[in-house]
Amino acid sequence: MVCEKCENKLGKVITPDPWKSGSRNNTQAGGRKINENKALTSSKERFNPVRTDFKPCRICKQKIHQAGSHYCQQCAYKKGICAMCGKKMMDTKNYRQSSA
Repeated sequence: MVCEKCENKLGKVITPDPWKSGSRNNTQAGGRKINENKALTSSKERFNPVRTDFKPCRICKQKIHQAGSHYCQQCAYKKGICAMCGKKMMDTKNYRQSSA
């Protein structure tokens, strides 16, 4: 789970989705550029399964497979924080949080 601020850092789909008017990958104002080659322009943001330098989670030291994240999904869920920036998103004091 990521906060609203970090949503724009998430990867985008290469092909436009013509059926969703509110999708992030449309070609209207604020969406994709026309004739943009996403395979070339977003190589830094994309998930690369071949690379071996996955960063460890700051809490449990497990490898993270989401580009730009500092916390794994399990720790982010348990603590109620954003997986990318660590901002507190919800109060988990009265919850019994488990990832199992």
